Amino acid sequence: MRFPRIIKVSTLVGTLFLLIASCEDELNTIGEGVVGGEPFTTDKVEYDVFAYNKGITAVQTNRLPLYQLGTFTDPLYGKRTASIISQLTLSTENPTFGDITQAAEDNADSDDSASTVKENETVKEVYLYIPFQLPPSGDSDGDGVDDEFEEGDDVDDPNSDWDGDGVTDNQERVIGSNPFDPDEDGTGDDFVANTFKKRYDLDSIYGDRTATFNLSVSRSNYFLRNLDPNSGFQEAQEYYSNQDFSGFIGELIANQEVTISNEDMLFFREDDPDTEDVDESEQVETRLTPGIRIPLSNEFFQTNLLDMEGKPELLNQSNFRSFLRGIHLAGTDMEELMFLLDLTEANITITYEYQDYDTEEETVVTAEKDFVLNFMVSTQSGVSGNAVNVFENEPFPTDIASALDNGENAPRIYVKGGATLTEIRLFDESENGGEQLIDELRAKNWIINEANLVFYVDRETLDNSGGTVEEPPRLYLFNAETGFPLYNSANEANTPNNTANPLEYFSNHDGVIQKEGGKGIKYTIRITEHINNIIVRDSTNAKLALSLTSNIAIPNVQEAVGNVSDEVDYPVMSAVNPLGTVLYGSNVATGEEGKRLKLEIFYTEAN
Repeated sequence: MRFPRIIKVSTLVGTLFLLIASCEDELNTIGEGVVGGEPFTTDKVEYDVFAYNKGITAVQTNRLPLYQLGTFTDPLYGKRTASIISQLTLSTENPTFGDITQAAEDNADSDDSASTVKENETVKEVYLYIPFQLPPSGDSDGDGVDDEFEEGDDVDDPNSDWDGDGVTDNQERVIGSNPFDPDEDGTGDDFVANTFKKRYDLDSIYGDRTATFNLSVSRSNYFLRNLDPNSGFQEAQEYYSNQDFSGFIGELIANQEVTISNEDMLFFREDDPDTEDVDESEQVETRLTPGIRIPLSNEFFQTNLLDMEGKPELLNQSNFRSFLRGIHLAGTDMEELMFLLDLTEANITITYEYQDYDTEEETVVTAEKDFVLNFMVSTQSGVSGNAVNVFENEPFPTDIASALDNGENAPRIYVKGGATLTEIRLFDESENGGEQLIDELRAKNWIINEANLVFYVDRETLDNSGGTVEEPPRLYLFNAETGFPLYNSANEANTPNNTANPLEYFSNHDGVIQKEGGKGIKYTIRITEHINNIIVRDSTNAKLALSLTSNIAIPNVQEAVGNVSDEVDYPVMSAVNPLGTVLYGSNVATGEEGKRLKLEIFYTEAN
């Protein structure tokens, strides 16, 4: 017997609770000691669930929250190689490089003012920077050491001492010394606070993090439209993961070897000769969290940016994107390495020198400034800019391919981000007289305390795949007919407003992987509200769809192209995820009944 955690009680049963509490102090658990003649009992019933595997040919991959870059090899589903084509965005429209406009510079020879000089802006260096994803809550005890680097009780103990130097991690955080270096405890005479490289637990990197790779950056000659002309420019343009841009890749801007580091990047101040007692070169001016940072071609940005000052090409974003249509990012020598990147955090910084008039010295000096080009920009109204993820997927193995779109109730459910979708049917009319079952449930007048779908992992298939399978941390179930999620955020204790970790969002609804010995065993998705809507509130028994998610708090769906259907609603946070797994369906073989997919309903019944 199971005692439910989520209880929806009628007025009558609520009154019975009060009577029991007042008359029988020892009877304080629902169902305990209940025998014939007592007010009510609790029990559990199971119903068949039907699952149908669907193949996805392509998913919409522009304006995503995260973009895949590199190669991910799944021992079950094969290899995916992902590249990115993206617009660039001016940080300032119609920019002035240096201190005076290009028009003023052009008149420098006839201007009577000595301060009007030809600035001769010249690119000094250009760097592309794309930060890695950091865990949303990587330091539980706030001691400056991410949970990834602590063990056991130290994770929740700010007074732990990682480097064993006698100074606690939290004290080192306050002092500004390095908690990973026993020789730096903040007591030395030459100690300067917060000048060490901080370590981070990196998120969303798949593969060998010790490997180096080459990042290729090229000019894109493809014009990414923001609005669809077929809609009269009233709707956003859609681009898909199987789109071929290979004929539009232009000149190479960089092909740079990259090494992954979990430490941030430090940039120190220049020493001021006028302050003899202070060495500014020991002070950190800028920190960048771990990420990809590589130099790009000075000549390219001299020609296509600085030399265009004052011209119509830089007048506004539309003109600029028509002129410099974007860049293409692709990995080479990245056979076993893939990143999930947030392009709203990426930028290209152009550092340039120019001739400047020093009014105090009344002479021309060389000065320096930065100009930033962004990729996609987050705004209050959404995201400005556009980028497309392109996937090259290996064909699925024959056994998986033949299990898709065959119209059969599946013995195995194949879950692969951006490549599959599973239709789930409850109380299915075509299979087991669904409406009759629903009517029978309504007639029982049960109080449905809890309803779960339990998806067991096919460990045998995963373990015999010939490699290590990166299992999805969470499954996502949604209404296939409306695209809406099944959870009700109003009934959830853990929401994006009170927890930082997406795996803790909507914990009542669940769907998070349960592990034993570090390996996935099952996923439980609680759909109590959905079942009550069908049984109690006479809602439609809609078809459901199963996928995976990188963040359940983002339930948006976009159009995808199915193997046998032109339009399929597909979750955005599944499209950005390369992971996959295999689950037991309901049509299992003899001996596998214990792992069969089923709907569990826990109920209370008045006698």
